[in-house]
Amino acid sequence: MAATMGKRAISAGAFATLLLIALMMGANHVSARIAFNNGVDVATAVIFRSAVTALVVSGLLLIQRVPLMTTKRHKQFLVIIGLLIGVQSLCLYSAVARLPVALALLAFNTYPLWTALWDRLLYGRRPERVMLRAMPVILVGLALALDVLGAASGLGAAGQWARMGAGVAFALAAAATFGLALVLTQHETAGVDGRLRTACTMVLAGLVALAMVGAQGGVHLPAASAGWWGLGALTFLYGTAFTIMFTVLPKLGVAGNSAIMNVEPVFALVLAWLVLGQTIAPVQVVGALLVVGAVMVLGLRKN
Repeated sequence: MAATMGKRAISAGAFATLLLIALMMGANHVSARIAFNNGVDVATAVIFRSAVTALVVSGLLLIQRVPLMTTKRHKQFLVIIGLLIGVQSLCLYSAVARLPVALALLAFNTYPLWTALWDRLLYGRRPERVMLRAMPVILVGLALALDVLGAASGLGAAGQWARMGAGVAFALAAAATFGLALVLTQHETAGVDGRLRTACTMVLAGLVALAMVGAQGGVHLPAASAGWWGLGALTFLYGTAFTIMFTVLPKLGVAGNSAIMNVEPVFALVLAWLVLGQTIAPVQVVGALLVVGAVMVLGLRKN
């Protein structure tokens, strides 16, 4: 998740904390893939993750005595944003279940393009010049990373898309949904405390997953011990990363999230290789670096 950095340079402690969050988020998705490989379904993973995170953040709200007063309009849009994040979570984990983890996250990292599109469609705001310059770089990098012509895999375009098409569609749907949630958050929930917004989002995301579980006949728990480790790790990593994000970072002088955390796919690439044995071709690595670099440039631009 990225947001514009201020003009003041961040401290070494803040930089290290942001990298730690990116590492934990990347490890969360690798852990999710382990859980999926051992009987857990996407909705069950989102329920566990969202429920624990919601409890932790809600506890922080009480301990820190965060005011809960919001306007009627804020309440309406908090519900909409929470439902969107619920859909985004399901789609992103669905992509992680079908693609190499790093590639799923790279496709999701197109969300700045979707954010600009939604901002233009809903609020009439023209994209910044730097965004227009970054768009082709991100798209070219994504095309290389996904090996859209199937050259690196040797499958050809048709074979490559038959293998990864559904996963890419889920990742792009997650990016589009997240972009919409970011735009609505910026324009419609100004003044709402970030901790309150996060707690509401996690509760509603969990409810979306709960509805999905109900529709498919119940939860799907791990069928092996590795699945329990994966489910426990993804829940712990996600909840801990969010807790750090909303308790430590404000004290370090970093407002919200930073583009530095967009190195998450790089961490995921290394972890997926070490833990899952997932590898991608060198040209795909080049594409991944193009996407990550362009998204970081967007996030680090000056106001």
